[in-house]
Amino acid sequence: MKKVFVCFCLCGFVASALAGSLVDVQIVDRSSGRALETWSHQGRLYVAGSPGNRYAVSLRNRSGERVLAVLSVDGVNAVSGQTAATSQSGYVLSPGNGAEIAGWRKNLDEVAAFYFTSLGDSYAGRTGRPQHVGVIGVAVFREYEPPRVYQPAPRDFADTPAGAPSARMESRKAMPSAEEKLGTGHGERLDSRVGTTEFRRASTAPFEIVTIYYDSRANLLARGIIPVESIGRRPNPFPGGFVPDPS
Repeated sequence: MKKVFVCFCLCGFVASALAGSLVDVQIVDRSSGRALETWSHQGRLYVAGSPGNRYAVSLRNRSGERVLAVLSVDGVNAVSGQTAATSQSGYVLSPGNGAEIAGWRKNLDEVAAFYFTSLGDSYAGRTGRPQHVGVIGVAVFREYEPPRVYQPAPRDFADTPAGAPSARMESRKAMPSAEEKLGTGHGERLDSRVGTTEFRRASTAPFEIVTIYYDSRANLLARGIIPVESIGRRPNPFPGGFVPDPS
């Protein structure tokens, strides 16, 4: 059984889920407070980050049980700083709740802020591990539940069989040019209080792994991930000249 972290303070979330069936995962630009738009391309999810902007990984447990979320940023575990593996420590989310993880865990009270930056300035790059810069992963584990033992129901005086116990049902219910690749920096210290708890995983393999790739908007446009036609999607308040007659 591995010691993991549990958040005391729960945060607000954007209503719409972007990724994950058991845990909703969103990337939030902390400069604007808004979740970044997600683009789907060839079965992968992408978000466009703005260089210099701080961000957070927003996690919300959709289930009625505790889950463990192991967070990897650029191939590095966001709690321990180790090269990421799904067997490592993460964050325990209570049923229906969640948190915004805003940085690299430094101690039980602080994180070093995540921010979009150049590959050379990224934490993974500065620690000699640039191979996986540009991806955020969340490995989600269910909690182990010991088997239930049902005792035979007592028989009445006439020795007629009592009703069999019913098992409780669990609800699981024109092409722009490319820029330098984005990475995640190790920024200033932020208050982020957590505690520790014990969590026994139901399996050695995660229930799901949510993967979100990121880069600058210019790079995603250059790679065809964001369609070029989307550049002109936003309405222009002053698109014309004089007032025409209605049809």
